[in-house]
Amino acid sequence: MKLVLMCLAIGLLPAHSEPKIAAPAVITLYTQFETEPPQAVLESLQSEVEGIMAPIGLHLEWRSLSAAHGDEVTSELAVVTVKGRCDVAGLALRGKVEGALGFTHISDGQILPFAELSCERIRNFVQGELVLMAPEQREPAFGRALGRVLAHELYHIFANTTKHGTGISKESYTVRDLLAEEFQFQHKESLVLRAGREAAGLPASM
Repeated sequence: MKLVLMCLAIGLLPAHSEPKIAAPAVITLYTQFETEPPQAVLESLQSEVEGIMAPIGLHLEWRSLSAAHGDEVTSELAVVTVKGRCDVAGLALRGKVEGALGFTHISDGQILPFAELSCERIRNFVQGELVLMAPEQREPAFGRALGRVLAHELYHIFANTTKHGTGISKESYTVRDLLAEEFQFQHKESLVLRAGREAAGLPASM
């Protein structure tokens, strides 16, 4: 089986917001952390992803993969593995970043519902800005950055596309993209997501 990794790198482009709508499709998101994150980081990560996905009609139900028994019933799911440390202890003004911040698995040309994030790389990428923040702001900001990288990978999975856009789904991010107060899908990305879900016979309430 041929395995391809679709990666998210570092770069720059602007983004705009998408108006909120109702009647979301429910997706079960199973997560497994190599190192358990602080509660503030986890809550911020989940809140950010939900805030990004809700305007395009997707609602997430979060579950721990380690607590799954194999008999759960769900109509749609994704599995997310988060590698490395997810805390903000010992931040430095500069950090070296090598490799992708996150990626989605592809096998034989098919996008699989499996994504992976690197806490270490994302932390190294944004730590120069985090260290300048008040201590109580660092964990929520870091969680927000993690959430945006995860939202990018979920876009590939649920839009069923390897292509990139110019909002959350753009090919590369800047530090500002990950830490700004707001960062959303653009209208074209929402349309691509809807088309991908409809092609797969999945609900796409937009």
